[in-house]
Amino acid sequence: MEFNYAYSGSTAVSDSGNSTQMSFSPDTKRQPTYFVGELRKNIAFREAISALHDVVVSDLRFKPKDRTEYKIWRSQQDDLDWQLIAAQRSEIREQIQTLQSELKDLYQRKSNRWSEYYKAQRDYYDYLYERDRDMWFVLDPVITVHPDEVFFECFSQDESSYGRLGASYEVFKNINEFACGTTNIDYSADLYNEFQKIRSYKNTLFQVDPSGFEVQTTQEDTYKEVKIDLPDSWVRGFLQVSSAMSLPAVQLELQPMDVYNICFILRRYKEKQSPRGMRYHLTPGQPIKIVFEPWEIEIICPRSLYKGTQAQVIRVWGRRRLLILERLLPIAKKFTVHLLGTGMPSFYVADLGDMSFTLGLSGWSANDWSGSGNFDLMTSRTEVDAFTQQQVFTSLQENWAESVGDLAKRLNLDRSVILAALSAYTQAGRAIYDLNKQVYRVRELSREPLPMERLRFANEREEKATRFLENNSVGVTSIAGDLESDHTVQGTVGDRDRTYEPYLVIDSDRRLVQAECTCNWFQQNKLYKGPCEHILALRMQCDRQNRQ
Repeated sequence: MEFNYAYSGSTAVSDSGNSTQMSFSPDTKRQPTYFVGELRKNIAFREAISALHDVVVSDLRFKPKDRTEYKIWRSQQDDLDWQLIAAQRSEIREQIQTLQSELKDLYQRKSNRWSEYYKAQRDYYDYLYERDRDMWFVLDPVITVHPDEVFFECFSQDESSYGRLGASYEVFKNINEFACGTTNIDYSADLYNEFQKIRSYKNTLFQVDPSGFEVQTTQEDTYKEVKIDLPDSWVRGFLQVSSAMSLPAVQLELQPMDVYNICFILRRYKEKQSPRGMRYHLTPGQPIKIVFEPWEIEIICPRSLYKGTQAQVIRVWGRRRLLILERLLPIAKKFTVHLLGTGMPSFYVADLGDMSFTLGLSGWSANDWSGSGNFDLMTSRTEVDAFTQQQVFTSLQENWAESVGDLAKRLNLDRSVILAALSAYTQAGRAIYDLNKQVYRVRELSREPLPMERLRFANEREEKATRFLENNSVGVTSIAGDLESDHTVQGTVGDRDRTYEPYLVIDSDRRLVQAECTCNWFQQNKLYKGPCEHILALRMQCDRQNRQ
């Protein structure tokens, strides 16, 4: 998927003894979006934006060891072995020595012939890395200006971690002008080093440069044209994060000292065998207990009580990604944790006063957001006509950010309709759910509409579910509870020569909060990768009957 950007220049940083000016160059092909203001909370912003950088460079995928030196040693050992054989078999000694001499000559000639090429290749990559490191980055960050805050979003290299930094206008002073919207900014690699130079005694001017939109057409040749061929997985992963953030979750609060203890254990111990999970033991009214596998080390959080009503144990993986939060500890007031369930995504929202930092983690490091998760299938699936969808989104655009309840009251529509409409725009990359303030926000991920025929979330399982309905292979056997609130549904689905018995729980907002099925796919994956086609088919059949 190709994205075209045009910048009027590159990000510029000018530094003097008592002031620093940071000017971001936005994409001039997008809606004019700009912001100009001085930093009021210099140090807190420096630490928060640096933590966002840690998300960008995070890559915990398995990397095989470099075996180059071993292969050279093994080759030398093979030569010694041949010499030993030659010594033992005197009749072929001279023949082997002759062949070895010829082989050595061939190796030498090959090395001489390729040496200039390898040297030029190495020098070229060294030049790129040292002189133009921007070419090593896949995507420029996404920045959004809203009436109440400015927020940055990014994705890790392994596509398993998502970062969002929201800064309210209290973080700035002397705000001259701003225009709301979303744009991509030219984020040079050297900018991270410049952020480290922010000091409390220096004035720092932060601006998304509005002058980029005042350049005349005749000066288009001064633009910095960038064409990036993004993998569909990156875009789809971004959309899956947005869908997962809107799902019901177990919520708990941790103190900065609790997160410090988590990071301390991860720094002190290195797991060398399975299991490698981290278990949250939650008992109503009791301190939260965290257990680290395989050592069974326990952390008790005496000042962090679980306020839920049901005792449970939730197990998560990919815990080393939590080290990203280390830099936020000195400036954080508390951390709010949202756990979707065992092996499911989790979100950690750091309260930084006038800023918030959201770290979204997939079920485990190798289970990236794009490849396995289909959490959009668990959001509200109420059918909403195109006119109502547009009405909801237009109303959201009026205030840029609004809660579901306020939108439902203002438009006199049911909450499930509002959620379904916003879910559709979330999956199209045009809206995002803000976990910190519990509101939906307008955020256009791209300038042009995303090609939903390539990114559409109606995946193979949903296609199969639709086919079951067309063949009248789905039956609802029982519905327990009020359809306007939480209710359970049981039924049967005929798939070829077998009959499966799915079971699901729907909440008052028409979201799937629990499900089971007797099929093999569910037994292996549970809901880690989204619901199976039989659960989807039963849910669709139940909705169909309720509309009749």
